[in-house]
Amino acid sequence: MAVIFILWDALFTRIGVWGFNPAYVCGIYIYNLPIEEVLFFLCIPYASLFTYHCLKLFTRKFSFSSKPVSVILIVISLLLALIFFQRLYTSVTSFALVVLLVYLTFIAKPLWLSNFYLCYLVILLPFFIVNGLLTGSWIDEPVVWYNNNENMGFRLLTIPAEDVFYGMLMLLLNTFLYERFSKPNES
Repeated sequence: MAVIFILWDALFTRIGVWGFNPAYVCGIYIYNLPIEEVLFFLCIPYASLFTYHCLKLFTRKFSFSSKPVSVILIVISLLLALIFFQRLYTSVTSFALVVLLVYLTFIAKPLWLSNFYLCYLVILLPFFIVNGLLTGSWIDEPVVWYNNNENMGFRLLTIPAEDVFYGMLMLLLNTFLYERFSKPNES
């Protein structure tokens, strides 16, 4: 999945949807992305999958129906994609999440989806701390800047609200592949 998100990131950086403050990166670039950003797509999904796997081991008996959560997320994401269809970050992220959630909820119907939702709630705490720092909370300038013409303009601290959905999309795709290829007959 890293390749898909790196290509997406490179394209959105190239067209000015977001960018990186050169004062905070080491100066080594792969295409137009700082090496730190490329490494992000390797390290964060790995750490998140590790967290998911550990939490899944400790919460085996805790299960809930993921369908209502998925339906709410689908409706919210679809509304955002339609309302903000001219804003690339919002529309692309929201629509991609809708497609993945519809597939998982109504076609694949994996048993692990409730575990993912629980894990994602846990991951949101470090997400807000790290992403808040990267987007300018507690520092003079952001490490990563966002073009508000391409997002809703609504921030959680200094974090574009879309980042919550982008993170879910990235981690959900990684979790889907992890579950699919670790136990092919159970996902």
